[in-house]
Amino acid sequence: MAAESAVPSPGPPAPAARGRDGRVPLSVLDLVPVASGSSAAQALVNTVDLAQRAEALGYRRYWFAEHHLNPGVAGTSPPILIALVAAATRSIRLGSGGMQLGHRTALAVVEEFGLLDAAYPGRIDLGLGRSAGPPPAKKPAVTDGAGSGSGDSGPVAPGSGSGAPDSGQPESGAAARAPVRVRTAAPDPDGRGQWIDGLLIPPPFDIRQLLRSPRFALHKELLTQTGAETADYGEQVADILALLAGTYRAANGAVAQIVPGEGAGAEVWVLGSSAGVSASVAGRHGLPFAANYHVAPATVLEAVDAYRAAFRPSATLDRPHVIVSADAVVAPDDDTARKLAAGYGRWVHSIRTGAGAIPYPSAADPGRPTWTDEDRRLVADRIDTQFVGSPTTVVDRLEVLRDATDADELLVTTMTHDHADRVRSYELLAAEWGTG
Repeated sequence: MAAESAVPSPGPPAPAARGRDGRVPLSVLDLVPVASGSSAAQALVNTVDLAQRAEALGYRRYWFAEHHLNPGVAGTSPPILIALVAAATRSIRLGSGGMQLGHRTALAVVEEFGLLDAAYPGRIDLGLGRSAGPPPAKKPAVTDGAGSGSGDSGPVAPGSGSGAPDSGQPESGAAARAPVRVRTAAPDPDGRGQWIDGLLIPPPFDIRQLLRSPRFALHKELLTQTGAETADYGEQVADILALLAGTYRAANGAVAQIVPGEGAGAEVWVLGSSAGVSASVAGRHGLPFAANYHVAPATVLEAVDAYRAAFRPSATLDRPHVIVSADAVVAPDDDTARKLAAGYGRWVHSIRTGAGAIPYPSAADPGRPTWTDEDRRLVADRIDTQFVGSPTTVVDRLEVLRDATDADELLVTTMTHDHADRVRSYELLAAEWGTG
C-alpha cells in the first residue's frame, strides 16, 4: 500500500517531569500471567485489580503485551484487555506493549484503536511492535519514503512487549549515525558481561534455538493466513500514521476514511529491542520509543542510541522520548524478594527452550531437580538483570537504568506466583519512588 503520510498530532506524551531525586514517571507492563494451580479467568480478575491499584498509586500507564501459545500467559489480545480494564478504571493511560504487526493490517489496528479512543478518549496508547518470523523481502519505497531496511527477526518471547527482537543491524541512513553519548564500561568480575554507565549489559542471547523450535513454526502457521506475506514494517507504521491523520491515499488515488479511527487521539509508540529497524522507524517519524531491557538487556543501549540518532522532530514530538522496561520484584527486604522471585528462572527456561511460558511456578514448587551449566547459561541474562530486593535496592537499580538510558519514563513488569505479592511489590515501589 502507498500512503501520503503525515504524522498525526494527537499531542505528545505529557512532559516527563522528574519527581524527587530526578525520578521519572513509572508505568506497568502486564503479561496477564497465569500462576500454577490457577486459571486464565483468575488471571483476568487479577489484572483488573492490579490496574485499579496502579491507578490509585499514581502509575502513569498500564500496558499489555501480546503473546500466543503460552500456557502461562493469558495476554493474547491487548485491545480486548484495554477495553476490559478501561471500563474498570478512570484515568490511567492504557495501551499495547505492543501490537504484533506481523499478522495484522494497518486498517485493522487503526479501527480497533479508533474504537478504544472513541470510548475512552485521552487514555489510549498504541504501541507498535513486530512479531515472529524473518523480515520480509525489501519492497520498493512508498510515497512517503517509509520503506524499511533490515528488519526484526525471531519468535516472540513473553515479556518482550515489542514482539521479536530487532535484527541488531542499523538501517542505512539516519540510524547508522554515531551514538549520541560516550559511555564508560568495565568488565563484570564474574564474567556476566559489562557494566556500562553502572548498568549490567550481559552477552546477547542466541535466538537460533528458538527459531528452530516446533512451537515457533506452529506460531507462524496459526497466526498467518495461508499464502499471506508479512508486510514491510516501515510501510505498516507509515500507513497507520496516515490512516490516523486522514492522509492515506491508495496507489489508484482512492481515499480511506476510517470511522472511528481517523483523527483518533491515541498516542502512537514504537517498541524495539536493538539498533534495528524499529529504532530507525520511530526516530524518523518523530514518535516516542519503548526500549526493552527486561527481555533484551544486551542491546538496550544500542536501541536508545540508534533511536536518538535517527530522531527527527515531528508534529508529535520536538525531542526524543523514551520509556525503558525493567523486570522487578520488590518486598520488604532483600531475602523475601529473592524468595518471591525464585520461580523466575524456571519460567524463563520454559520460554528459552521453545516450549512456551509455563504457568508461573510457586517458590515451594521443587521444579527441575538439577540445573546443568547449559540451563544456567540459557537464562543467565534475564536473571542477572532482574531487579530483586527491598524498595531501596530496587529503586537504586532503576535509577541506574534511568540514567544509563536517559529514560523519560520507566515501564515495570513484575512476576510472582501470588497476586497479593505482585500487588505489594508495586505498592512498595510506588511508595519508595514517589509516584503519588
